[in-house]
Amino acid sequence: MLSYQHEYHCGNHADVLKHSILALTLRALQRKDKPLRVIDTHAGSGIYDLDSPEARRNAEFRSGISRILSAAAPPPEIEPYLAAVRASNPEAGTLRSYPGSPQIAHHLLRPEDHLELLELHPRALARLRRSFGRDARVHIHDRDSYEGLPGLVPPPERRGLVLIDPSYEVRRESAAVIAAVTAGHGRWPGGSWLIWYPLLRDPQTARLPAKLAATGIRKIFHTRLQTEADGYLGLRGSGLLVINPPYGLDTALANLLPWLWEQLANDARGGWIAEWLVGE
Repeated sequence: MLSYQHEYHCGNHADVLKHSILALTLRALQRKDKPLRVIDTHAGSGIYDLDSPEARRNAEFRSGISRILSAAAPPPEIEPYLAAVRASNPEAGTLRSYPGSPQIAHHLLRPEDHLELLELHPRALARLRRSFGRDARVHIHDRDSYEGLPGLVPPPERRGLVLIDPSYEVRRESAAVIAAVTAGHGRWPGGSWLIWYPLLRDPQTARLPAKLAATGIRKIFHTRLQTEADGYLGLRGSGLLVINPPYGLDTALANLLPWLWEQLANDARGGWIAEWLVGE
């Protein structure tokens, strides 16, 4: 789908959950000195202007990343993510840009690592090319995510992660995600796979964890952050499923999630989850 524009939602609570876990997972994988590859299947624009009319319309970043930046005594698990946000806002004390997943991954890349970005939206593609087109470590693909992913896994390094975070605008998206993960994991069972899903009034996406568990894939860790009560009409929260989390990530996420919920929750009837969905 080409109608979704993340500019209207950048920096919200869902981005905080997704991107903080992305940064933490990448840093955990980089404890080994061997090269790795990050594959971002729904890359978007890479970086977002928080002064734009789109970002200012609902200013969702104010109840997301703004709260995180102003929080006292943040835990060490949030630091890789915050470092990427600060790098996009070099003037101290300002928040004018928000880094999307390509920018966060790029900030954390080592010289030997590579980044694959898949995107179809022409405007987002143009921004990706402006931002990363001169970096030989970054490979930008004007391709459909589900069509392009099979050709990218397993990567040459046999190490790394795949981030899958579509907008879920159409009902068949959940089924497409499960099919892509199942096939991709079959080709690259040793990779780390991060699958984001929203909590909306339509229960389809909320069923994604159960559907993934039913595939028979092992080693799935489940995180969920619900900032609003169940009856909320908009995006009340989101979740991220991690297949093959690197060593220690489960403990780190169990420390991170309650702190995120404390900063971002608007309704005490929400809650958080950080637990194994499927063991080894």
